[in-house]
Amino acid sequence: MAEGQIPIEEYETGNTKHKWDLKKLKFAHRVIFEYNYKKGEIKRGYANRTLYLNLTKKEIKEKPVTEDMKKKFTGGRGFGLKLMWASIKSSTRWNSDENELLITTGPLCGTTQYPGSGKSLCLTISPSTDIICDSNVGGFFGPYLKFAGFDAIEIQGKAKQDVVIVVDGEKGKISVETAPLEETNSHLINEQLTHMYASENTDKSRQKVSVVSAGKGAEHSYWGCLNFSFYDIRRKLPRMKQAGRGGLGTVLRDKKIKAIVTKIEKFDGVSNNPADPIALAKVGTKLHREIRDLDRHQCNMRAVGTVHLVEIMDEYDLLPTENYRFGSFPKASKIYSPKFFKHFTKIIPDGCWHGCTMACAKTVDGFTVMTGPYKGQKTTVDGPEYETVACCSNMSLWDPLWVLEFNFYCDTYGLDTISTGTAIAFYMEMYEYGILNKERCDGLELCFGNGEAVMEFMHRIAQGNKGEFTKIAAKGARRVKDWLIKNAWGTPQLIEDCGMESKGLEYSEYVTKESLAMQGGYGLTLKGPQHDEAWLIFMDMVNNAIPTFEDKAEALHYFPMWRTWFGLNGLCKLPWNDVEPANNAETDEPSKVPEHTQNYVEYQNAITGWNVDKEELILQSERCYNWQRAMNVWLGRGRRKDDWIPYRSMGPVTEMEYLSRKDRYDKQLVEKLGHSEKEVEKMKIKEKIELLYDYRQAQYQKLADAVYYRRGWTPNGIPTPQKMKQLGMDDPKMLKLLQDKINEDEKAGLNVWGGKYGKGEKPPNIHLKYWEKW
Repeated sequence: MAEGQIPIEEYETGNTKHKWDLKKLKFAHRVIFEYNYKKGEIKRGYANRTLYLNLTKKEIKEKPVTEDMKKKFTGGRGFGLKLMWASIKSSTRWNSDENELLITTGPLCGTTQYPGSGKSLCLTISPSTDIICDSNVGGFFGPYLKFAGFDAIEIQGKAKQDVVIVVDGEKGKISVETAPLEETNSHLINEQLTHMYASENTDKSRQKVSVVSAGKGAEHSYWGCLNFSFYDIRRKLPRMKQAGRGGLGTVLRDKKIKAIVTKIEKFDGVSNNPADPIALAKVGTKLHREIRDLDRHQCNMRAVGTVHLVEIMDEYDLLPTENYRFGSFPKASKIYSPKFFKHFTKIIPDGCWHGCTMACAKTVDGFTVMTGPYKGQKTTVDGPEYETVACCSNMSLWDPLWVLEFNFYCDTYGLDTISTGTAIAFYMEMYEYGILNKERCDGLELCFGNGEAVMEFMHRIAQGNKGEFTKIAAKGARRVKDWLIKNAWGTPQLIEDCGMESKGLEYSEYVTKESLAMQGGYGLTLKGPQHDEAWLIFMDMVNNAIPTFEDKAEALHYFPMWRTWFGLNGLCKLPWNDVEPANNAETDEPSKVPEHTQNYVEYQNAITGWNVDKEELILQSERCYNWQRAMNVWLGRGRRKDDWIPYRSMGPVTEMEYLSRKDRYDKQLVEKLGHSEKEVEKMKIKEKIELLYDYRQAQYQKLADAVYYRRGWTPNGIPTPQKMKQLGMDDPKMLKLLQDKINEDEKAGLNVWGGKYGKGEKPPNIHLKYWEKW
């Protein structure tokens, strides 16, 4: 179809038809600035250049990807860190003009022979944490960006009015265009732009377009997510996956970007130009067969996606309910996976990238919206994922329809379901205690189980409601804590202990009270409490496979490094361990799924032509992981005090919590703290809570000692210059920065293990074989 010949058409979203004059919408666009580029060839997984745009300066340019950059940063998240280091300042904050929003790919991204190979990695300075946040997301955008010619898009500056950025891989043109008439909410604008920029009025052409957007909620909160589209040719509409954590969508809208569009001319199974396509096909075919044969007997991801976890977490007392007070609940069976299976559309494949036989991106078609601006309309809901269901259990919402309603509006408004649900659960607990009330909540009755109030709160965010509570609460749990304490509403310790955030980021949805390793998996992280670094609950709590501090420290070294690797390469983690070889339990290290680890060695070598082994995969991650921690230090965070976690994630805060698991906690006072049963019987509940409080806080600090030491960091959590040099990260500016910060800590007396162990002494519970002066 020739440019400008876009007709008025009716487009069906779920079962609701939308009539848009796309010609009118497109005619209102004005090209502010543009750039023509020469289309190149992907070589062994790399486009070998990145794209830079500055919206303030109206500048577009290409940056080369060097062999040294590949060696040190691999790709994906690593490239994002490298580019940010060169472009931002230590004083940069989320709404600074120089803050960047990056979407990166990775050398394995876009492969169709191996499941889970369509991921993008997004980075920015987070409004929630003031440090770098990264998020892994599916959809077609990342692969299409690479096939359009770029390993990353780096956006700096701010536009003066709403714009759309278009990366046209057909014409070899980048344009920044005004977009005054398009919708903002994602389920609509993604559809408008998919049809608008498709070269022909066919599904096949629309499938070559991908859109990134964030809705009206992202404009007025710190929870903004990015929605990445993938056109479902069977449903004839663009579906969405989310880069959820840390406020990426908030930054997008702060830069006045309505959407980013990429389109390609074509792609196929060898568009990455792999070094060894035969080896690639061989390793991919093996995993495809495993998924086909074993998934139904293991996690059943192909049928119900990640919601299979709900009943498992409930059984093991790990499902968060009522703001993590409890790990199971009598009503939990109402939101088990079979309840959602009834709503999922069957038969139609649900992968978010071509060739992924895991196909876990479940969908509810024809859902009737119950509240808000789209009430009564029928729509398609992508999900829910486990995290979304569990944050609803955290708010005590036990009706699948309310879960779907929450899911739909979070997505289209551009709100991260995890942060939104976790923060609201905290507000609900404060409401129960009278610390918040109807008047302080702008007239909302935010009590547990009130789905209408939850949705009204979200609609007010999207509308830009100026009520004091709505305005502050939309900035997250940390800001509400500060607000409550400033107004002397409630006891500060209770507020701090109950609000489930660390570094300013809300917790994802697992109860960690009985897993010290998972407490570290949330607290001793780079961006905040997100389970994508280390999910150790079953290893630690259920299987007792890592009983010592040394074991836990080793796990909190290996698994964050291993999981980081997926984000360097443009991969999904799920095909690694959500399906396992039939004999995996018989291997020496079943938690590492060694056969699949070897798959990834062969996979990366087949694409890149490198000759790496499994140890080198970990080193690739370790370089970038330590670099990101060092950048956090540079940005003013990234020390032991920043790895603090709320006590609710360690143990019982209230008497009700203690009494709900009284036998468990009484037993621990006897077995772990050395009290006699008679002593425990005579104690008041408050005294028992205080004893556990001190013990568990001390355990966490000992764990921090062990983990910092294993990672090669100082007692205050700073990567040492020696460690960085050992990894080959020899940037003089970075090394000097780290040494200066360590010297500052030395003067302040902070280079002491646990804050109370003498210099030169071995940290407690660290085996001597690991000990040498850092």
